[in-house]
Amino acid sequence: MDGIERITQTPSVMGGKPCIRGMRVTVGMIVGQIAAGRSIDELLADYPYLEREDIAHALRYAAWRSEEREMTLAEA
Repeated sequence: MDGIERITQTPSVMGGKPCIRGMRVTVGMIVGQIAAGRSIDELLADYPYLEREDIAHALRYAAWRSEEREMTLAEA
């Protein structure tokens, strides 16, 4: 898939979870922080080794994975 080149999976890094450019920063952490209300600018300030494109790729990857399989969710 285009737009996720910065996402890597290596068994020896974070147990093989999808990470940003081989660093110990997982896609799940990025998505969780955004979901908790943190802004991209706040993440970039907190993690100066990340780039705006890293976060964009993490969000694209998460969106792509969420479309990969159907799951039944509880109705509200």
